[in-house]
Amino acid sequence: MSVTAGEPRSSSGDRTAAGPDLDDLLRRTAGGDRDAFTRLYEAVCRPVVGLVTAVVRDAAQAEEVAQEVLVEVWRTAGRFRSDRGSAMTWVLTLAHRRAVDRVRSARAAGERERRSAVRDWERPYDEVAEEVERHLEHERVGRCLAELSRAQRECLVLAYYAGLTHREVAAALTQPLGTVKARLRSGLRLLGECLGRP
Repeated sequence: MSVTAGEPRSSSGDRTAAGPDLDDLLRRTAGGDRDAFTRLYEAVCRPVVGLVTAVVRDAAQAEEVAQEVLVEVWRTAGRFRSDRGSAMTWVLTLAHRRAVDRVRSARAAGERERRSAVRDWERPYDEVAEEVERHLEHERVGRCLAELSRAQRECLVLAYYAGLTHREVAAALTQPLGTVKARLRSGLRLLGECLGRP
């Protein structure tokens, strides 16, 4: 199983113009259907790699983490509950969690190395302040995303975190392009209003 962020395959008999039913593929994967997993893999691979790369910011590590995520999807597909969100959202949640864990692990290892190498070094105040500000901003965005509808949040995550085009978001969610664009516009407007509140 090799993970790449290349272009999706051209349409074939396996895939309709609107894209496969990912919820159904995930349910069939849970039952051990390897063909369903192959089709699911092809549909989610690019968004997973895009999201993981955005968090990890290292191509080699991102590919490794994406591989782990897709193995986890195969092993834990039975935990998917369609009443709690779409298959794509479930897969991307796994991807985001794994990517954040990798960043935290790398950061912790780096901190241990720095402490052992330079015990008396103090980080400049500005660097600490910037890191705190970045952390607070990340928390604010997370809170504001949680205020959006599930449909708006899915579109924003796929477009801005996973780096999909509007057409690719529409295909991933099996929604009309116009609907996706409307959800992105309304979601961005509400997100902006939330972030603008004191």
